[in-house]
Amino acid sequence: MNELLQAKIDVFESGYEFLLAYAAQGRDSDGGPGSEVRTMLNDMSEAAVEIVHLLEKNESAYGWVVADDARKAQAAISLVLAQAEISSELVDNLNVSIHLRALLTDLFLVSETDL
Repeated sequence: MNELLQAKIDVFESGYEFLLAYAAQGRDSDGGPGSEVRTMLNDMSEAAVEIVHLLEKNESAYGWVVADDARKAQAAISLVLAQAEISSELVDNLNVSIHLRALLTDLFLVSETDL
């Protein structure tokens, strides 16, 4: 597997683990710009964009599926980042979003293949 792709997968997977922990904290607000959760969401958003760039040119039909799911997950993350306050409940709702979960499932599979 492409090392850059694996690095972006690692960013996304570790970000999701962070978001699970954040959701469990019961916070009403992240404290605004520069918060740790915003930094993590920004990193995940950038990783999703890079995954799209790496896979949209892939000749594999599954590469196109993953790229499409990455676009959708990135849109959901962007919606959360646009909020003035990021609560644990908001992050919990993002965590259960089918778009985020679809990309994570895709990435687990891709990590074990030669895509």
